[in-house]
Amino acid sequence: MTRREITIFTDGACESNPGPGGWAATLTSGPHRKSISGGVRRTTNNRMELQAVIEGLKALKHGNQRVKIVTDSQYVSRSVSERWLEKWAAKGFKKNNGFRENSDLWQELRALLGRHTVQFQWIRGHAGHEENEACDVLAVAARRQQNLPADEGYEDPERVRSRLGLTLL
Repeated sequence: MTRREITIFTDGACESNPGPGGWAATLTSGPHRKSISGGVRRTTNNRMELQAVIEGLKALKHGNQRVKIVTDSQYVSRSVSERWLEKWAAKGFKKNNGFRENSDLWQELRALLGRHTVQFQWIRGHAGHEENEACDVLAVAARRQQNLPADEGYEDPERVRSRLGLTLL
């Protein structure tokens, strides 16, 4: 199978921080384009930025792809590009006073990054970038949906970390 070049544009949105949140990703490869989005009832903007990248990577049908993630989140792009994520993982996502924020999502993202060759590109948000603006519209619409599900990692982080095997011991 030929390795395809795929670009994933992502964005997250939160009504207040914390509050109802939405994420969106648009996957492009040559003439092909697919947009996906979703939302949760209570979360943070950073969690939605991470979720957008995770869902974009999960939507890839084949492994071992060359992927460029285009995001307006320095939190996400720098954490991967500057290898902070690897340092956090080496410490079991622990820090002096407990767990690193969003450790459940960072662990999931790390596993997905291992399936592909991924490069991150940061762009300024709300600066007229067509794909970023389109993802923002989708993410905002997703957070405005009725009867949104829970973001378990935000609402019950201890239970999620336990399920993932993350412990302070």
